[in-house]
Amino acid sequence: MFVEAWRLERDYFYDRGMHGLDWPAIRDRFLPLVDRVTDRAELNDILAQMVGELSALHIFVRGGDVRRGPDQVAHGSLGATFTRDEPAGGFRVAHIYMTDPDNPAGLSPLARQGVGVQEGDVIEAVNGAPALSSPEIGGLLRNEADRQVLLRVKSKARGAPRDVVVVPITVGRENTMRYDEWEYTRRLQVEKASQNTIGYVHLRAMGSGDIAQWAREFYPVFDRDGLIIDVRHNNGGNIDSWILEKLLRKAWFYWQPRVGTATWNMQYAFRGRLVVLTDENTASDGEAFAEGFRRLGLGKVIGTRTWGGEIWLSSSNFLVDRGIAAAAEIGVFAPEGRWLIEGHGVDPDITVDNLPHATFEGKDAQLEAAIAHLQAEIKAHPVPAVKPPAYPKKGGG
Repeated sequence: MFVEAWRLERDYFYDRGMHGLDWPAIRDRFLPLVDRVTDRAELNDILAQMVGELSALHIFVRGGDVRRGPDQVAHGSLGATFTRDEPAGGFRVAHIYMTDPDNPAGLSPLARQGVGVQEGDVIEAVNGAPALSSPEIGGLLRNEADRQVLLRVKSKARGAPRDVVVVPITVGRENTMRYDEWEYTRRLQVEKASQNTIGYVHLRAMGSGDIAQWAREFYPVFDRDGLIIDVRHNNGGNIDSWILEKLLRKAWFYWQPRVGTATWNMQYAFRGRLVVLTDENTASDGEAFAEGFRRLGLGKVIGTRTWGGEIWLSSSNFLVDRGIAAAAEIGVFAPEGRWLIEGHGVDPDITVDNLPHATFEGKDAQLEAAIAHLQAEIKAHPVPAVKPPAYPKKGGG
């Protein structure tokens, strides 16, 4: 498998010259280490060291026939944070993760219809076991994800304890829920600060699911004066051209019905001011989108320099056990004749960093800068209202 991974890297890598490396010599340097491998994970370590010599960011080592013990435990989550409250006799609900109420399937288990647990309530027991019998509440939710669990809850409002049935989620789903909250609160912040004159769309990645997210978040705000497109933390994919195509649409005539306001062709063309947010975790196709956004003159990029990985890949050079040392296969260069993004990233037009402590305290300097920039642009270059001309007079006599 080691030799095959070396060979596939040689045959798939976008540069036949292997970035100037003596690739056979690289094989010979690392091959003796294979005799010391005791499990599949160690083989991955050696493969990672070998392909890392190529200094290309779209090279990932993962998978394979890695052993997993029968005693693995999957923790459940209630979609909230808790504080241990000895005097109250349980775990007090400190915070329930907020998510878009228009997506009830994404709500925290504690916020689902019929449960009604609120922040400040105390969970006294889980499936009949006293909550304080465990150092933390997760210890009582081992292997309980996607299964009904009985909670004894003492409400700060009602007083008397009551029993409720909840269905905990996986820890992975909790991570998604925490991200949902971050995303949802960004949107609320933009709408509050701009009094609903600026829209907000966040793209977590650039895959098929993100096309659906674009449709959900863009179309309700396509007619606002400004729009923030947030690709911070974006982990890539391949839909940058599809989104840029939507943003390049221009209104060139208008439909005026008998009743109601005018709409335009091209449909859903955005007529206002645009800005893109990036950070150091904006990766791959998220970077391509930011670079294309600027090169096409759509607006400013605000934030910090992106990840710097732009040699694209198919992830098809699998080994016999379905592990892979992925090869970076397709380089990207600009019309002016230079390689783009790889090893450096996309530099923002306006650099704003989110400092750690301020971010921990809930601040988002990058988002605030984007709002301020758009408000200034809208004031300086207001979007003209769509007004129909006077109706023609056709009467005779």
